[in-house]
Amino acid sequence: MIFQTARNQFANRQVCVAALVCALAGAIVLQFFGNATQGYIHSRSLFYWWGSQWFDPAAETQHGLLVVLVAGWLFWRNLRIQEGTTTGRVPAGWRVPVALLGGLALHLVGYAAQQTRVSIVAFLVFFWGVLALAGGRRWGRAAVFPLGFMLLAVPVSFVDSLGFSLRLVVTDGAYALAQKLGISLVRNGTQLFSPDGRFQYDVAAACSGIRSLVALLALALLVGYIGFRSWVARAVLVAAALPYVVIGNIARVLVLVLVGEKFGQAAGSRVHEASGLVVFLVVLGLLLGTTALLRRVGFKSAERGDVSTAASPVVSVSALLRPWAVASAVVVVAIAVCLAAWRLDARPTGGLAGVQLTEDGANPAELPGFVGREWIGRSVEVSALEREVLPPDTGYARKNYVSLASLNKQVFVSVVLSGRDRTSIHRPELCLVGQGWTIEGRFRHEFQAELEAVAATVLRVEHAAVDAQNRRVQISSLFAYWFVGGEAVEPTLPGMQWRDVRDRLRHFQANRWAYVVVQSVVTAGDEAAALAHMQEIVAGTWPSIRGEMPRR
Repeated sequence: MIFQTARNQFANRQVCVAALVCALAGAIVLQFFGNATQGYIHSRSLFYWWGSQWFDPAAETQHGLLVVLVAGWLFWRNLRIQEGTTTGRVPAGWRVPVALLGGLALHLVGYAAQQTRVSIVAFLVFFWGVLALAGGRRWGRAAVFPLGFMLLAVPVSFVDSLGFSLRLVVTDGAYALAQKLGISLVRNGTQLFSPDGRFQYDVAAACSGIRSLVALLALALLVGYIGFRSWVARAVLVAAALPYVVIGNIARVLVLVLVGEKFGQAAGSRVHEASGLVVFLVVLGLLLGTTALLRRVGFKSAERGDVSTAASPVVSVSALLRPWAVASAVVVVAIAVCLAAWRLDARPTGGLAGVQLTEDGANPAELPGFVGREWIGRSVEVSALEREVLPPDTGYARKNYVSLASLNKQVFVSVVLSGRDRTSIHRPELCLVGQGWTIEGRFRHEFQAELEAVAATVLRVEHAAVDAQNRRVQISSLFAYWFVGGEAVEPTLPGMQWRDVRDRLRHFQANRWAYVVVQSVVTAGDEAAALAHMQEIVAGTWPSIRGEMPRR
């Protein structure tokens, strides 16, 4: 018995050392070859890239640090609950090497595709393997939900699109309820205002409910996981998060409309500062009500499981060797991943470019100086901020086309060409909001050119400005964009990203995508005229941009 206890203690020390070796190997990979993108955040470290998102207001993930702390508490709680369920460490079996080696392989896929979010998921999988190796099945079980919960701290790229859709839903809901209450209201995109000008509110991004959705989703996951044993009850709480957030934000906007109708714009603006409390109270009340209802219909609370008094497993010599076999394999694969990542970084910029290039291949070819007999192109300098933020091998070509018949008729054209780093191509919505534009709508449109029809996404955007008489005016504009690759034209960022990832993984090289923008001011609400001006410019510049054949 004494010999068995001593062997078990020795085995536990060996397992912990092997787990520490695996953790160190993974940390080296993710610290020095964790992030392949060098735009916006200049760091090779996955940990720095991820952590910096938690303090970036534009990333909508300021809750990340809190999520990580809660996940740590959940892991500790689960270990306390399972304390005493066994008197010895039970190995987690084949799942450990699968998680460790699979996590490293998934990270290499994310690195090659320049998708750091994929690498974060790979890190969570790998980290589970380390914990399961160190603590056996007990630690493995305790870590499953906390590590899954940490996915809420991962920045996602679809937040802008989802947030805009939520803004429209909230605007529609508040408008419909105000009409039912007999309030005269005019709706224009995401704006709500009274016909007599008494008040005017814009359902901005902060009122879309994105942050409320993430917070309520986290709260629903916690309440469901801690409070219920049934997966059905947990699923009901999570599924209710989205409609509850929409209801809460509709209530918030409706309160502003009611106050504005009764007391005017200034009173509504003062209430707006504290209106976030309305959302919190509404959604919290709905969540607590749903929890009480689930308990009433018979779903049981989560309880501590039965305590097992299983004896300590006898550790064989072969069992002592297994952790070191796993650790050795992890070290070898980690070295291979580092070498593969280094090779990816060392490869020169190549692949297909979907636009005509200058002789040195660094920039898109210069845009034509004239389009037809009416339009003259004036060069536009690239701002110092753009050159600082975007990767250094990003290429640019842009002109502002002015009508000789009327100086008020102008169309801006920009071509941004990526190098090896895909972050040269970014979300148009993010830049527009950062420049002070408000997105009021979007639609798909096809511009007709000599060589092909060009599918584009067109945004309706507005920007507040001050005119010559020092009056506040609203400038409306149409902002069209699309992405050009060597073999395709994509009107959306997700479509471009999918093709780019596929090409990077299939050919192991970075093709050079171009991001094309065509923008025109809408005068007197005449969108058709602005779209016609854009059509003229696209027809005149597209042959020069695209060329006859893509070039390497």
